[in-house]
Amino acid sequence: MSHAEPTSTPPEGISPATATHTPTASAQPTIRHRPYEDVQALLVGTLFVALGVVLFRQAGLLTGGTAGIAFLLHYATGWNFSALFFTINLPFYWLAWRRMGGQFTLKTLAAVTLLSTFVEAIPHWIHIDALATPYAAVMGGLLAGAGMLMLFRHRASLGGLNVLVLWLQEKRGWRAGHLQMGLDCAIVLTATAFVPWQQLAWSVVGAVAMNLTLAINHRPGRYMTV
Repeated sequence: MSHAEPTSTPPEGISPATATHTPTASAQPTIRHRPYEDVQALLVGTLFVALGVVLFRQAGLLTGGTAGIAFLLHYATGWNFSALFFTINLPFYWLAWRRMGGQFTLKTLAAVTLLSTFVEAIPHWIHIDALATPYAAVMGGLLAGAGMLMLFRHRASLGGLNVLVLWLQEKRGWRAGHLQMGLDCAIVLTATAFVPWQQLAWSVVGAVAMNLTLAINHRPGRYMTV
């Protein structure tokens, strides 16, 4: 673990306030997920996010983070989204390993790999004949937010900017959902050369839906990721 990691982090599931005011807090055991619980979270969380991504892609929408960058390149070049998403995340594993630890990095690598696989597989499992853009934006955002929340709570992420915002939350106390929302909206707004403004507007709605889910349900001290 790097020198940047805190040396007095309270046990997972115990808020800093509780750890400060309860004399026996340091003696309480750390709450850890069992391996099968982590596997279940990785599978379900990435399935949720993948379905959200499929809805976005079907409606011609964008999202934020490295997935948003992959969408931009996909729309601009026609290259495979999953291959782009997996490749763009590669440089961020070094930051994850240095700042968030080996366990977090390995789980994140597994989550990115699963998401890339599921995004390609889901269109073979379901066929969408009609999809309203407002529904795709809101439901896609909610599914992605719920899936990312599962991953965060099991010490994993979807790489890229997820790693950065989680690290800033742990080190600086900045709300991951609020920070991610600002970054995501900025990425979406850079796509004006490739995506019609109506799709961009609904993409912003999707980004807000996704990150409000995180901002409301994932707070420092309530359920720490590392």
